[in-house]
Amino acid sequence: MNLQKRKDREELDKRVPAMPWYVEKFINYKLPDLSPSSLLEYVRDYETFFSWLMAEGLTSAQKIGDIPIEDLERLHMESVDNFRMYLSTKTENANSRTTISRKLSSLRSLFHYLSQIAEDENFYPLLKRNVMAKLSIKRTNKPKDTAAKLEGKLLQEEEIAEFIRYIHADYAQDVAANKQALYAHELNHIRDACIVSLILNSGLRVSELVNLNVDDLDLKKKLTYVYRKGKNDDTFKTPVFFRQDAIADLEAYLEQRELRYHAPKREKALFLAIANGKKEGSRMTKRAIQEMVIKYAKRFGKPYLSVHKLRHSFATDYYLRNDLYKTQEQLGHASPETTQIYAHLTDKTMEQAIDKPRTAD
Repeated sequence: MNLQKRKDREELDKRVPAMPWYVEKFINYKLPDLSPSSLLEYVRDYETFFSWLMAEGLTSAQKIGDIPIEDLERLHMESVDNFRMYLSTKTENANSRTTISRKLSSLRSLFHYLSQIAEDENFYPLLKRNVMAKLSIKRTNKPKDTAAKLEGKLLQEEEIAEFIRYIHADYAQDVAANKQALYAHELNHIRDACIVSLILNSGLRVSELVNLNVDDLDLKKKLTYVYRKGKNDDTFKTPVFFRQDAIADLEAYLEQRELRYHAPKREKALFLAIANGKKEGSRMTKRAIQEMVIKYAKRFGKPYLSVHKLRHSFATDYYLRNDLYKTQEQLGHASPETTQIYAHLTDKTMEQAIDKPRTAD
């Protein structure tokens, strides 16, 4: 089990006992099919919902774990609408439309399981009335809409190589007056450029990148083995190819990894950082990588860039040279619908290509 999944499983095991018995039954039912990360999101969504039930007086229970299943049967559609309104209007931690849809989908999955799959000792459904079956959840992120939001916010063609070069050298010129920033760049620019180069030449997710170990790399075959998001098989790592352009950056980083970051032999992580007060390097965190990319992106003149937009940049470029199926496989998308984002992003390019003059045979 990779590092993040292990942490999420531990957190899940802490939270589930505080849930009502029927939620624990649902989580155990889903455990073989969904990752601990996904199930942890479910539990967090249920905590929000059950806390709201208690605050609204829709249950007499004093603790979440004591809320009886009968209280779910007595819910009116008006209560569901009020909960949706609560999610969209609460002042603290306001929810986006996407987050609201996800939370409602989590509830609908629970109610469906209790009313259609789970049975009591007499073979009757555990939940006799399912108010969530009446709930309509509109899709919030259509591929075309997502593509429109990304328009002009990705690296294109020569900008991909320019950004990597900027991290290697030009950033130092921009922070020349800041000794601390200059020193940090001198220490880490080879590692930082390697991370960005690998994303821009493979489309890896930041979670996949963080969990990489040194022995996951095969430079000869130009591939790395990763735990793919959404796959709950911890015995299998998916091979993901990267472009030749990433090789030089990987070799340069591997050459200095042990000496620069004082890597202990027990540390298998590919990308290391030395925390304040520590002498030995340890696995970089998602946040550290995200903040690192943002730091360079701002100086590069593209403050909207993020790790995920680097992945989108690779995917758009890759899609132009390949087809939908290959792009879906490379990115590890569960559905081709997600991959259609890149078809919409490249519409203008395709429009230009169709009118290109023929070359002589």
